[in-house]
Amino acid sequence: MTCQKTSHTFTKIAFKPLHTNLFNIVLISFFLTLGCGNLYSQEIKTKKTTLPAVKQTDKPVKPEITVTDTIKLDTVRPKKTFLDGKVRYVAKDYAKIDQKKKTITLYNEAELYYKDVELKSGIIVLDYDKDEVYAGRIRDSAGVLTQYPNFKQGASEVQPDSIRFNFKTKKALIYNSRTEQGEFKIKAAVTKKENDSVYFLKGARFTTSKDIDNPEYYFQTNKVKFIPGKKVITGLTNMVIADVPTPIALPFAYFPMSQEKSVSGIIIPSYNDSNTRGFSLQNMGYYFALSDNYDLTVLGDYYTNGSYAMRFESAYATRYKYRGNINVRFENLINSERGYPDYSKQNIYNIQWSHSKDTKSNPNSTFSASVNMGSSKYFKQSINQANVGSNLNNTLSSSISYNKTFNTIPQARISLTATHSQNTQTEQITMTLPTLQASIDRVYPFVGKDGVKKGFIKNINLQYNLSGKNNITTTDSLFFKPQMFRDAQIGMQHSIPLSTNFKIFKYFSAGASTNYQETWVTKTIDRSYDTSQSKVVDRTVNGFDAFRTYNFSTNLGTTIYGTFNFGADKRIQSIRHVMRPSITYAYTPSFEKYYNNYTVDASGIITNSYTRFENGVYGAPSKDNSNIVGFSLSNTFEAKVRDSDSTKTEPKKIMLLNNLNFNTSYNFDADGKQVLAWQPVLVSGGTQFFDNKMNVNFGATLDPYAIDNSGTRINTFNIDNGGSLFRLTSANVTMNYSFSNKGGKEENKQSERNGGRKDDLFGTNTDLNDTRNSQFANEKDDDEENVITEFFNSKIPWDMTMAYSLTYSNVNRESKITGNSIMISANMDITPKWKGGVSTGYDFVQKGVTFTQFRFERDLLSWRMAFNWSPLGTNSNWNFFIGIKSGVLSDIKWNKRSTSNR
Repeated sequence: MTCQKTSHTFTKIAFKPLHTNLFNIVLISFFLTLGCGNLYSQEIKTKKTTLPAVKQTDKPVKPEITVTDTIKLDTVRPKKTFLDGKVRYVAKDYAKIDQKKKTITLYNEAELYYKDVELKSGIIVLDYDKDEVYAGRIRDSAGVLTQYPNFKQGASEVQPDSIRFNFKTKKALIYNSRTEQGEFKIKAAVTKKENDSVYFLKGARFTTSKDIDNPEYYFQTNKVKFIPGKKVITGLTNMVIADVPTPIALPFAYFPMSQEKSVSGIIIPSYNDSNTRGFSLQNMGYYFALSDNYDLTVLGDYYTNGSYAMRFESAYATRYKYRGNINVRFENLINSERGYPDYSKQNIYNIQWSHSKDTKSNPNSTFSASVNMGSSKYFKQSINQANVGSNLNNTLSSSISYNKTFNTIPQARISLTATHSQNTQTEQITMTLPTLQASIDRVYPFVGKDGVKKGFIKNINLQYNLSGKNNITTTDSLFFKPQMFRDAQIGMQHSIPLSTNFKIFKYFSAGASTNYQETWVTKTIDRSYDTSQSKVVDRTVNGFDAFRTYNFSTNLGTTIYGTFNFGADKRIQSIRHVMRPSITYAYTPSFEKYYNNYTVDASGIITNSYTRFENGVYGAPSKDNSNIVGFSLSNTFEAKVRDSDSTKTEPKKIMLLNNLNFNTSYNFDADGKQVLAWQPVLVSGGTQFFDNKMNVNFGATLDPYAIDNSGTRINTFNIDNGGSLFRLTSANVTMNYSFSNKGGKEENKQSERNGGRKDDLFGTNTDLNDTRNSQFANEKDDDEENVITEFFNSKIPWDMTMAYSLTYSNVNRESKITGNSIMISANMDITPKWKGGVSTGYDFVQKGVTFTQFRFERDLLSWRMAFNWSPLGTNSNWNFFIGIKSGVLSDIKWNKRSTSNR
């Protein structure tokens, strides 16, 4: 018997104390069997040899070796141990070592750790002769198989019924494996692990359902090549819904499974049809994942009558610097067919850009953009927008601004702003490209070294402001055409305000200011009577010109506090009234020197006056004196109420009236004919009820003057004309009430961006390009479940928004309600999986229902079904959608919608 040196490495094993002595006996016996000691030694010596001189043609001479050991060398080399790393294993019941079979068996809650391999299972058998490990389930006391294996190597994790793994080849056979790759969950009857990056699967199913063993849908295939984190390539693939095979099948399939945040890919179109445009493919395109900082989505629609639409959407962001998104939409709309009387063709477009800069990147400069511009009829006629709030809105607006602060002494600021305002009814567009604003901080020339600003003299301060504008007024048809830029009004205005403030009699705050302005323009007009045309014409004069103005103003105000105490034992302990009266006086002299006369007929006798600075970007100098004193009074009412909670010692403060304001003015230079001395008294106020959930605002106009039979104001007080002290000419009340039992409600940001409302009183903003997102705000996370605690008392989440508006008009003694309407929006989780909502209203003056929308949504676990319907008016339409919620399979959907009547 030849006994050779053998080396064994054992690690600490966790056992119950009951088995410790038995294991020690086995371990000692094992060492006694193999521990033969140093039975042989081997020595190799090289005999000294004198070598003759070797010529270049001689062959090398091998040295002679003499072996002194009497035992022959074993020709079979000892097998290298497979364990080239530390092995750790744990078992709850026992760890059994079989030296004959060369296996280690771990039973019950077994765990084995080797390099990057982690294996947990009911039973684990380690065969260190074959370099393999086997793991499987065990039966509990009821005979149920439990403790499924959990095999983890690196980032890959598999949960099969059983597994065999070879440590040398890294190959594995896995039975009934369950694994997650991104949003995908994969289960296969047999899985062969070829290496760390390639798996072959047999009898596999793919799904995004949470329950891999009982999914509501899956894709069944028999042959699969799976590369974790990259892709899945399958043979014949069939879609199965509720364990029922469907006719939907593909001869082969490819599923990208990149670990990156986004992957480029084709966007599958949806089919639709229209009575006016024919059949169509909609929302087809490609998503470009250009980088981690920005992307691009290109979408398009095509109709068989020739209509088409293109959309480009991009989002970008750089952490701690900026973020934003850009949407460019273009539609070529053709109604009916060429040759028919109702045939029409038009192009509409819309551009939206939103950009915000992180203040942490540079606190001394900011850049922001909010752009919404395009065709005035885009939201009315677009085939891809169903946003009634945007459709009913009459104004689109945009603003791009850059601000920079210079930390000098005094501090200086500069800003550049480009603005855009567009009336969708008149199609008139007003733009400033750009507006320049520059200013230098206030300078107090009379403040001493101590820096104290006290008194009339030391509070005197001045500053310098510069404003420049390039103002453009145009229409849709001339937008960005040469005439648009030819009609631009360019100007610049310098102003130097000088002001001070001080106290009078300790309780009155007074202020005085004067302002000098110089206005530069590049265009003026020359007005004259053209005898050839027999009318007055204006001729544009290009060239530099300027006018200078100045004014003076002063103000005096104070604050009066009044408290009405009712006693500490009363429910209402006290009411606090705060009044802030103020008087302002403003004087602007006449600048008649900038006015010229012109004749209005051929006789040359009848003349009028004009200023060449009319229609200037900063207006024109005033011809008449302005000598006005203004009066204002603001009030707030607050109450202290004993708290209903008896444990609280302090009373609760309740705001009764947030504000109650009165404003009017008197003109000393009024002529009593065209201009009356007293202006109407404007009354406005507002308050809140029900824990600030209901906002109530009201306003009224009180005119002290009477009117004649034609409705014109006359220089006679209404009380002297047989009426009351004031004549109520108009009044309005608005109320908004939002309440919910599920916390705050998310605002409709996209609707507001399109020009609509933040709330959903005009329905939800539905982008028909993509209906994958829920139409209900605050949608629950997939992991959140509704728990019904009692049979008849379960929490049903809901929210409601109401708006009421009432307008009264009596300008010409008509004394009637001109507006009286209410709008309601409500959403409710009908069941844990059903959501419903409605937006509607009623106009009591027109006696009709306002915009109405019904919306429903069904959570189908991995799928979502949605339906919304607007049954009334020119915007009537409906839309149905069902599709997989997961982004990786978002193209598996069915979308059907009607075309609105607009």
